[in-house]
Amino acid sequence: MPTPRSRRSPLPVIAATAALLLPLAACSSSSGSGASADAQRLRVVMAFPPAQAMSPYGDDAVTLSRLAVVEGLTALDRNGAAEPALAASWKQENPTTWAFTLRDAVFQDGAKVDADAVVRSLTAAGKASPLPRVLSDASLKATATSPDTVRIVTRGDDPLLPQRLANPSLTILSAGAYRNGRVNPAGHATGPFTLTDVKGAVAATLERNTDYWGGKAKAPGVDVTFTADGTARANALRTKAVDVAEYVPISQASLLGDSYVHEFPSARTNGLSLNTRRGVFADPALRAAAREAIDSKALVDGVYEGRANTAQGLFGPGIPWAAGLRTDPTGRTPAASREEVARTKEIVLATYTNRPELPEAATLVQQQLEKRGFTVKQVVRDYAQMEADALAGKYDAFIQARNTLLDTADPVSYLASDFTCDGSANISQLCDKKVDTAIAEATSVTGTDARHRAEMTAEAAVLGTDALVPLVHERFVQGYDDARVEGVALDPMERTLITADTRVG
Repeated sequence: MPTPRSRRSPLPVIAATAALLLPLAACSSSSGSGASADAQRLRVVMAFPPAQAMSPYGDDAVTLSRLAVVEGLTALDRNGAAEPALAASWKQENPTTWAFTLRDAVFQDGAKVDADAVVRSLTAAGKASPLPRVLSDASLKATATSPDTVRIVTRGDDPLLPQRLANPSLTILSAGAYRNGRVNPAGHATGPFTLTDVKGAVAATLERNTDYWGGKAKAPGVDVTFTADGTARANALRTKAVDVAEYVPISQASLLGDSYVHEFPSARTNGLSLNTRRGVFADPALRAAAREAIDSKALVDGVYEGRANTAQGLFGPGIPWAAGLRTDPTGRTPAASREEVARTKEIVLATYTNRPELPEAATLVQQQLEKRGFTVKQVVRDYAQMEADALAGKYDAFIQARNTLLDTADPVSYLASDFTCDGSANISQLCDKKVDTAIAEATSVTGTDARHRAEMTAEAAVLGTDALVPLVHERFVQGYDDARVEGVALDPMERTLITADTRVG
């Protein structure tokens, strides 16, 4: 099985930073800026290389949002409520119909943001394959009613539509983005920074969008490198090869020091998805045995060095209302005995390297499962290399870190995408009528308190299947030097990182 690098034995600083300096230098020198402007450019290292050539319809959409390249009709405030973005205002005409009035804005290629552009973008997202997660529990039809007004009709009542439209996968792009059978946001979005160059999964270059409706960005551009190696990201920050390092590994936080480390609560739950459709874990009794084998506190103490919370359910402390409404899981099958577990065939436990704690967590989970009698083989690779296999159910067990508020700032989208029969991110392959019914009921509820209660009922139904075993609730650690960098967004929902206000001091 793979042996993770010791958490206290980082890569040599020179080796770690050299790999980053080369692409950063290439990006900077290609920008054409003078020496003074180059000194003001932001240098950012991110954990997840592009997996879909910067398509807005997968996880790359979040990268584009975190780099302030793309925007939707709405945005989210710190409490998860919708606020104006490309739409200056909106109103609900009836339970299924909304009208959005656009602000005066232009795309990065000079085209005007108008109703036709909005209709084109939302229609393309609805036809994308695979369907963006944010649309896994909803469908919408957009029509232009005037040059600056769009009417959106939903399939059923959708009280979360304004929050849904803030999702990065529903970004609005100009006509130039939709050519040659693919969607290319480079130069065709509306954010404060324009994506001008992408060097595969290695680096990207952003330039200031001088026509941004929200005001000129404070930095002239951003030079981005992508590396899944968390120790390399931390070393690059330590040696000032970069200004901002995304997702600093827990193991590196104490080594960097308080001035570089910015820890804040998250809505992210790290869980063990068990394949309910085929293999060993198609048997709910064996899933229950796996759940009983997991020791969350050992993971918090041994892997996360106390910078995480023990698993409470699908929703942790990052969703403060959840604890008071939690109910016991329903319909659980009694766990298989140790003897029954010992008779099973080898299971494949997979995770990815982009979040450096996960491979180490996988090793500890493997030990805990083996103690219960399972025979376990590990598969650990870069996320981009295994996403398709994970979604296709080719692993028996898969450890992933999941932001439960990422899609609509409300957990119902996460529940629908990850645990319904038609869910687009259903790694556990779960298809359970009771779960689908509970999630559908939560989707239809309009009042906030009633909706929260329905979501916790759905949580209990999901946990009752043991399709996912919660491991820990993460806290985020972003890295930048307080004395040099200003305006980095610390966003529990992970939509933003670099903004128009981010600058090197």
